[in-house]
Amino acid sequence: MFTLTEVASLNDIQPSYRKLKPWWDVFMDYLGVVMLMMAIFAGTLQLTKDEVACLPILNGAVTRAEKHTGPPLRSASDGVLYGESEAGEAAVHLMAARSPSVPLTESSEGMKETLTGVKTELDFQQYVFVNQMCYHVALPWYSKYFPYLALIHTIVLMVSGNFWFKYPNTSSKIEHFVSILGKCFESPWTTKVLSETACEDSEENKQKLTGASTLLKHLSTNNEDGNENQAAPMPNSSVSFSTERLVSEMASMTKLDKKDDEQAKALFEKVRKFRIHVEDSDLIYKLYLIQTVMKAVTIILVLAYTMPIVASVDFEHLCEPAIKHLTGYIKFQCTHNLAFMLKKLLISYIVVISVYGMICIYSLFWVFRRSLKEYSFEKFREESRFSDIPDVKNDFAFLLHMVDQYDQLYSKRFAVFLSELSENKLRLIGLNHEWTVEKLRNHMNRNSQDKLELILYKLSGVPDSVFNLTDLEVLKLDSIPEAQLTAKISQMTNLKELHLCYCPAKVEQLAFSFLRDHLQCIHVEFKDVAEIPSWVYLLKNLRELYLVGNLNSDNNKMIGLESVRDLRHLKALHLKSNLTKIPTNITELSPHLTKLVLHNDGTKLLVLNTLKKMMNLTELEIHNCALERIPHAIFSLNNLQEIDLKSNYIRSIEEIISLQHLKNLTCLKLWHNSIISIPSSISQVKNLESLYLSHNQLESLPPALFHLPKLRYLDVSHNSITDIPLEVGFLQNLQYFAITSNKVKVLPQQLFTCFKLKALYLGYNLISSLPDAIGQLVHLTHMELKGNCLNYLPPQIGECSLLRRSGLVVEEHLFDMLPLNVKEHFSLEN
Repeated sequence: MFTLTEVASLNDIQPSYRKLKPWWDVFMDYLGVVMLMMAIFAGTLQLTKDEVACLPILNGAVTRAEKHTGPPLRSASDGVLYGESEAGEAAVHLMAARSPSVPLTESSEGMKETLTGVKTELDFQQYVFVNQMCYHVALPWYSKYFPYLALIHTIVLMVSGNFWFKYPNTSSKIEHFVSILGKCFESPWTTKVLSETACEDSEENKQKLTGASTLLKHLSTNNEDGNENQAAPMPNSSVSFSTERLVSEMASMTKLDKKDDEQAKALFEKVRKFRIHVEDSDLIYKLYLIQTVMKAVTIILVLAYTMPIVASVDFEHLCEPAIKHLTGYIKFQCTHNLAFMLKKLLISYIVVISVYGMICIYSLFWVFRRSLKEYSFEKFREESRFSDIPDVKNDFAFLLHMVDQYDQLYSKRFAVFLSELSENKLRLIGLNHEWTVEKLRNHMNRNSQDKLELILYKLSGVPDSVFNLTDLEVLKLDSIPEAQLTAKISQMTNLKELHLCYCPAKVEQLAFSFLRDHLQCIHVEFKDVAEIPSWVYLLKNLRELYLVGNLNSDNNKMIGLESVRDLRHLKALHLKSNLTKIPTNITELSPHLTKLVLHNDGTKLLVLNTLKKMMNLTELEIHNCALERIPHAIFSLNNLQEIDLKSNYIRSIEEIISLQHLKNLTCLKLWHNSIISIPSSISQVKNLESLYLSHNQLESLPPALFHLPKLRYLDVSHNSITDIPLEVGFLQNLQYFAITSNKVKVLPQQLFTCFKLKALYLGYNLISSLPDAIGQLVHLTHMELKGNCLNYLPPQIGECSLLRRSGLVVEEHLFDMLPLNVKEHFSLEN
């Protein structure tokens, strides 16, 4: 017999697992304990009191003759069994023959006979023998085995109900899940996040938001377009802002210490790995389903054979054992002393197991009525500010459904660790501890435009301390996928330029209001057009827009530049991509766009007719677009002042004469091409002040080139030029002349009549001597002579009063050969 302690161990489950036991499993466990107690109680009764008492059944009245033929072994008063058969009579005569001293008794009619024999005292053993025989013959089998069957049923149900906690492939996942669930529930980070969410939804916070909004409106009144700012609409529905609300003025929350911060980070990593591990299969769900079906089948089988035999458990039973030759009787009337108690226990057991079965059927209904292999956090996403919490599937989903039956709060607190926003916020807290204002100021520097600049690279977010740098002018965010610009950015009143490199930054609504009114220049570098923040197209005071990335996609409608029409103050648009034609939507910017830069990274730009509509352009740059000639579309842009066709495949520039109609053109850049000659018609472009022809295939310079009276900057370096024409002396306004890396051997005297020259680059040629006339260039500040065939420098070079050693690029040995007074001159400070 099993003891209660031994059987109870079958249902022993770790207390932490109770979170995965819904109410029906708990109720069924308690019912199992009740059935177990009933089985043990019935078994105990059987061991102590389970007996039957049997008496023989007389077939009729006994006559004297019948007594002679079937005399009893002893008188009825002595408790002897009355025999009626021939076997009984034979037994009596046998006993009399062996014991002649025993007298025979007299019958009731007065007839007396003397019997002889020995008194054996076997009547008690006969009763015991008959009772035992009838216990096995007459007593229903269920009365004998009911306690053991009930125990077996209960054990099967208990094992079926908890097998998923014991099976190795499921118990390991369950153990990890319960462990992580408990840590997530108790984590200070969870409490902080949920408390902040509740605080954000409070009425007090709404009032603070209103106050902050009023403040920003007040700040925006200084904008030149005041009426637009006061009634500026918020971005339309096509703009997706961050789900993060204003948290800068929330109620103060408990700060995480370093230990809590590290524990929370470890939890995020555990949850991520656990999700990958359990979402790849649905073994737990299947095992739970199988064991529930098994319990239901067991209940049906038990009820099917138990209910019909309830009536067979009775107090009285007719026994017909095959022991006539031993007792002389055929039938016995027996009583079962536990029949009443066992019947009541059996009925109670049927009632309990029926309730168990109904609950089991309900659990099956719960399992089948909806998909438990999918779990949605949609409701929690709506209630919280974490819109990125993913829905889960398979075993992960099933475990969360089971937890919900215990307490839905567990799933909500667990969901915090599924959110990337939550993880990024945690990283941001650690980031704020690391990146203080002092540390950020140490990383600030002055850029080439003398603007105070800060570059943040590959951080987990934007530290809050950045927004305290009120003097910062340029902010560069590089490779920060979770960048978040909060309302605190309104403190950065000097911020005019923002760089977003692979950084699809999100902004709060109040931060957007500030950027819309104050930001003038923004650079966006991306891999996919979807990474361009949509709020960029709503910065109405933006002056310069730089877009660098893949824009030539069939799905993006030419980068969605239809949104650019709202940038009414945009002056410069830079597109570095792989476009095959200029987007037609750009023409809507033509009334106010003055600078357009197209950089194609080698992709051939086929269609340029759209340029004709952009009549207000003053600067046009078309770089690396595989152009073979100067585009005719630009000849009608009368306001052009600068044309830059760098890094194309241009070989001939015969159509350059058409540039004479561009009266405002002052700068022409044809560098890094394949131009082999310059037509004499270039002299017709009278207003040219700067001409870049470096890195081409020029072998000579036409005299007509030097009939540009306004030319101040001429760069023909990195060609194959052998001679400098004498007409170079006509360029009396020339200030910068570069002919580096050519094949020039002789410098004409006329070159040194260009008295306004400030920079002269003659390096890496074949020059063997420098004329004494070099001294006439009194305004010269930079001169490169390195890489030639010079044997000495003329002392007259010291007459260049503004030239210093730092501006003179020449071999050291040539400089050392100069007279001492000349070298001292070069050592003087400006």
